[in-house]
Amino acid sequence: MFLQSLKLSNFKNYQSEEVDFCDHINCFVGLNGSGKTNILDAIYYLSLTKSAFNSIDSQNIRHGESFFAVKGNFLLKERERLVHCSLKSQEKKLFKVDGQEYEKLSQHIGQFPVVMIAPNDDELIRESNEVRRKFFDSIISQYDQEYLSWLIKYNHHLKQRNALLKTFKESRRFDDTLLTNYDHTLIHVGKLIAGRRQAFIQEYQPYFQRNYHMISEDREQVQITYNSKGLASDFEAQFNKSRERDMVMLRTLVGVHRDEYLFSINGQALKKYGSQGQQKSSLISLKLAQFEFVKDHLSITPILLLDDIFDKLDDHRIKKMLEIIASDRFKQIFITDAREERTRSLLQNQFDPLKIFKVEDGTIGNLD
Repeated sequence: MFLQSLKLSNFKNYQSEEVDFCDHINCFVGLNGSGKTNILDAIYYLSLTKSAFNSIDSQNIRHGESFFAVKGNFLLKERERLVHCSLKSQEKKLFKVDGQEYEKLSQHIGQFPVVMIAPNDDELIRESNEVRRKFFDSIISQYDQEYLSWLIKYNHHLKQRNALLKTFKESRRFDDTLLTNYDHTLIHVGKLIAGRRQAFIQEYQPYFQRNYHMISEDREQVQITYNSKGLASDFEAQFNKSRERDMVMLRTLVGVHRDEYLFSINGQALKKYGSQGQQKSSLISLKLAQFEFVKDHLSITPILLLDDIFDKLDDHRIKKMLEIIASDRFKQIFITDAREERTRSLLQNQFDPLKIFKVEDGTIGNLD
């Protein structure tokens, strides 16, 4: 897959910019805050129908304007495809491919895959299980439409059940039949989700471990452990037993929305006992595993987005990273860096073709 060109209209700090890319390494250099990351986010939008950094679509409209539009021309399996995403204030987001609008945005997921490695990825190690669930859900959803439909259904019913619990308290009226209907759906779909997540981790784990061993040169052993009440034989009993507590706490306390993904290194919690270097190596390994996993399951080589990665790695890990992306496993890669001279010294004699763009005050200029 090859993104040939990108057009931005009122997207974040860009008024109107259009840029053509090469089919291998494309670098954006410029001062911090100039808008380099916004370009990567626009590409991310075209793949996953949303921003990688801002969950509120309207906040991606350029200040003082009433809409944004992002358009990309892709070459996919020897066929040119035009992907269009736009949003007008107070209106529904519009997403089209070759002029055809989707009935549901979820239909687009997995069609034009990308993988991003960004500075905020350390949340995967440091923050709550919610962040990790979203990360792994996004991987599974790119190649498994059935799983995505389960996830959408589960989250919808979970939201409705939690709202119902609050309504019971406010109205002081209880509807057992209505609550039981939500319970049955959450239990049934929850079991399906847990089973698919477990199968995914079993398959994904070797990808993660292989990349970590490559980066760390076999210094440590890493592992991902998946814990879910949805896998328990008495899951339904646990869910029903929690009903009284749910009504007191006004939220659903048992279910796959509370699943855990635990990272360990040499048998100990990575978050607590892993060094900064080990955590960085784990993050890169997770994302490279995501890239390979999606590529194998979709038979499409994803676009790789690397945001300010050179600032976050020491020289040894930068060298290892460049060795990995120089392999024939990767095709089109987009990189941002605040230091032009560093980008040139690291990449200019190693990658061909290579295009370097200067980003400044909402403009994108070609330096080569």
